Amino acid sequence: MQTPDLHDLVRLLSGRRVVALTGAGCSTESGIPDYRGPTSSQRTRAPIQYQEFVRNPAARQRYWARSFAGWPRFADAQPNPAHRALGSLERAGILQGLITQNVDRLHHRAGNRHIIELHGALAEVRCLDCGHLEHRDELQDRLVRLNPGWAASASTYQPDGDAEIEAAMIEGLVVPACIVCAGVLKPHVVFFGENVPRPTVEAAFAWVDAAEALLVAGSSLTVFSGFRFVRRAAERGIPVAIVNLGPTRGDPLAQLRVEGRLGELLPSLADQLTTRGGVMS
Repeated sequence: MQTPDLHDLVRLLSGRRVVALTGAGCSTESGIPDYRGPTSSQRTRAPIQYQEFVRNPAARQRYWARSFAGWPRFADAQPNPAHRALGSLERAGILQGLITQNVDRLHHRAGNRHIIELHGALAEVRCLDCGHLEHRDELQDRLVRLNPGWAASASTYQPDGDAEIEAAMIEGLVVPACIVCAGVLKPHVVFFGENVPRPTVEAAFAWVDAAEALLVAGSSLTVFSGFRFVRRAAERGIPVAIVNLGPTRGDPLAQLRVEGRLGELLPSLADQLTTRGGVMS
C-alpha cells in the first residue's frame, strides 16, 4: 500500500470545515522541546505533579526557581511556519477552530483567534486561594526584585519552560505570593495529575462535533486529554487526519497519517487548500 502523502491530505480536507488539534510537535521547530518526540527520551526528568506542587512548599520553590531561569527563553520563542500555516487556514475560512494541548500561546501570535487551550497558558499565573490572575512577565519582574543578584545557568529545558539548574540555586529563592491575598501562586496551566476543566472539554467536544474533519498536528496522542477528541470524531464518522513525526495512539482511528515535519507539510497544505478556494458551500 502506498504511504499517504500531502496530496492525500489535501484531498481529504478539501471542501470540509476543519478543526485542528495540536500538540507539542507543533512547537518544537520554535525551540520548545516536547515530552514524547524523537529526542524526548534524552530528557529523563518527569514534570512536576499537581499534588506535589500544592502540598509541598519545597516543590513549589524548586519549580519557581527553574521557571525563573527558563521563562526568558520560553517567552522569546517565536511562531514557526507550522503555526503561521494554521493561522492562514483560519483566515481563509477553512480552519473553524483550533484545540491546542500547548501552553506557549504561539498560535495566538501566529494569528489564530478561535482557540481552546486545553491545558491553559504559561503566560498567566493564578492564585490558588483567591483566583487572581497575574501576567507571567509581571511575576518575573517580582522574582527579580525579590532575588537581587540571582542568576542560574540553565542546561536543559522542559516543554513547560521548567529549566534544569544547579541545586544550590534553588535554596534561598524567595517565591512571590499573590499580590491580592498573599496566597499561593501556580502557573495557569493543567499540571500532570490535574484535570482539564469540564467546560473546556465540553467546548472542545462541541467544536469536534460541528467539524467535517479533524486535523491532528504534532501530537502523539499518548495522553487521554487529546486522544479523547480523536475517539469522539471517529465515533461520529468525522474523518481524522494526522500529521506527525512518528506513530500516534490515534493512528488506528485515522483515515490517514502523513509522516513529516510540520514546518514543511502544513505550509504546503495551507497553500494548496487556499488555492482550491477553501470550504465549499
